Amino acid sequence: MTVTDFAIPVEPMEAAWIRSRVAAFRFFEEPAGAGWAHGANRDYMERLRTYWLESYDWPAAVAHLNRLKHVRVDVGDGFHLHAVHLRSSRPDARPLLIAHGWPGSILEFDTIFERLVEPEDPAAPAFHVVAPSLPGYAWSDRPVAPLGPRAVAKLYDALMPALGYDRYLYQGGDWGCVIGGWIGLDSTACEAVHLSGFGLRPADMRPTTPEEIAWLTKAMAVRDTETAYLQLQGTKPQSLGFAMMDSPMGVAAWFSEKFVGWSDENPTGVTDPPFGFDTMLTNIMIYLTTRSFLTATWIYRGMFLEGGFEIPAGRRIEKPTGVAAFPKDLLAFPPRAMVERGYNVTHWTTMPRGGHFASMEEPELFLADLRKFAATL
Repeated sequence: MTVTDFAIPVEPMEAAWIRSRVAAFRFFEEPAGAGWAHGANRDYMERLRTYWLESYDWPAAVAHLNRLKHVRVDVGDGFHLHAVHLRSSRPDARPLLIAHGWPGSILEFDTIFERLVEPEDPAAPAFHVVAPSLPGYAWSDRPVAPLGPRAVAKLYDALMPALGYDRYLYQGGDWGCVIGGWIGLDSTACEAVHLSGFGLRPADMRPTTPEEIAWLTKAMAVRDTETAYLQLQGTKPQSLGFAMMDSPMGVAAWFSEKFVGWSDENPTGVTDPPFGFDTMLTNIMIYLTTRSFLTATWIYRGMFLEGGFEIPAGRRIEKPTGVAAFPKDLLAFPPRAMVERGYNVTHWTTMPRGGHFASMEEPELFLADLRKFAATL
């Protein structure tokens, strides 16, 4: 297995094509007073487009990301994963694989990378950090056919020894928490998992208490209003690709709506995503400049082909499991007793605020909890 240093390219011709498509975009009607209730909000998208054309600096964003050490690693059969790989100077540092989801990227951890590696408090745990891009995303290779999260877990488990780590801790949200469940179940090298979303489900999810019934009722309501994208990307992703691969504004709208709907309420009362235009556009440009919107959706199809996101009957994840339960997460945790049917939960924090993109939205809460969990191991 080979490890090759890598620098993110600007791809000027691709960036110029993207800019031309954004400039040529034609807006259309929306219902009166729509806000975000029917999908992407026109006023926000108009402001985002103006900033994109007049102020956004993609080469500067690439230079910022390239301050980090990037590698591409052959994890078997010539398949390469891209990853940020940062080694701590601390002799007691522990390897940590930290995993993003959709529609995110390694940018989710941009503000905490260095703090994980060289914490400001010498008493805080330090980590050697490995943050891969999912297969089919960004600068990782595209699979020849959809891979589900269990298959991705095996690739991630191969990534760590290729980088010199025979034991490691794992952290994940969104797809990262589903993959983390499979790693916790299948890996002999992973020592513990920290999850910021409820991904892989116990086989028995029957509610037995009023609290569990209330959670299930709410989860069903969220399914009805927020998961049409999952059904589409998990069944007919190629049809969606014909629209999105030719429309940067379409991708921007598809993503922006998720960053609104899956985040905690903006404390200012403004219903924009709780992240600035630069952050939003850099995440979007990672997908656009690598032409990876479509192959990034394949993991949804792969999950359905694998059989879903349920822990096999009779199995339980026995590795120590830490839970950071953010209240506005799309994949919000049920009551602890229900989670413990499938996980050996040794650490649980009910967060006072925060949503799906926890490490971006609430980095202090996220960092503190991950460190606290690591310190117990």
